[in-house]
Order: sequence, then C-alpha cells, then structure tokens
Amino acid sequence: MEIKYRMGQLEDLEEISSMVKSAIKVMIEQDIYQWDEFYPDEEILKKDIEKKQLYAGVINNQIAVIFVLNQHCFEDYKNGKWKHKDEPYYVIHRLCVNPALQNKGVAKWTMHYIEQELLTAGIQAIRLDVFAQNPYAIRLYDKQGFSRVGYMDGRKGRFYLMEKYLK
Repeated sequence: MEIKYRMGQLEDLEEISSMVKSAIKVMIEQDIYQWDEFYPDEEILKKDIEKKQLYAGVINNQIAVIFVLNQHCFEDYKNGKWKHKDEPYYVIHRLCVNPALQNKGVAKWTMHYIEQELLTAGIQAIRLDVFAQNPYAIRLYDKQGFSRVGYMDGRKGRFYLMEKYLK
C-alpha cells in the first residue's frame, strides 16, 4: 500500500469533513467519546488547511488519513514532565484515519512519515495528547515509542501528554 502525503487543500474540505464525521460515528460505536459535532468541526479543519498545517495521505485518489502538524500546544502542556523540553519540537493534532482503511497500518505508516519529515527538517522531538479513553490511539503511540509525560483534563475528560525523541 502506497500512501502519498501532501498538504490539504480547500477543495478537500468536503471529503475530509465527511471522513472525520464517519470516524466520529465509529468512535461512538466503540464507546470512545473523544470527538463530536463541535470538535473537530469543518471550520477548525478549514483553518488548519488555510494555515497550511493539515496534511492528507492519499491512497488510490481517496484521502486515507489526515493530521495536523505544528508547534502549537495547549496551555496545559506546561504540566508535562517533558524529557526533551529544550529541544525544538512539533505537535501532532487531529490524526484521523478513514474508517474504510482502519486496521491496515495507515496510522503506523503515517507516524513513520511524520518522523522522517521532522528528522529531515532537523526536529528531534514530537509531542501530542491522546484521549485516555481511546485504547486504539494509546496502543498506536505506545507501539511507536512515545512516552507518557503527564496529563491534562479537557472538555471530554483526561488526555495523556506524550513525547517521542527522534534519534
């Protein structure tokens, strides 16, 4: 399976929004109440695209995965016991795999792509937060070598703060 990554475009917004809504339905079926009609909504996704921070992974002309990559973090990230706090870092937000392509390694390959891109850019630390009630996402990040460095409490509950140092 070959995934081609590119910047999201405004003309992708309808497809991306539909994919995210489908993913929300699947999460709710799995009793994961992380996302809803308020987050991430189409306006948030549009702003991500306009800021050139939303990436799309495409398989056979279909968006398979999206993610946002930037240096923005919530105020509560200050509560993390970051092991590499003096290193430049990027934060992964809103990683979402098309439900039709879940459990096929798309997220794993996407994480590998992100790491390679950041290393090429001279960035050696990645941070993110993961919903404590999403065992699938937690397992993904654990398998990818992320470490838990704290937590924050958000609108939907607890989120673990995670970090990975790229060597």
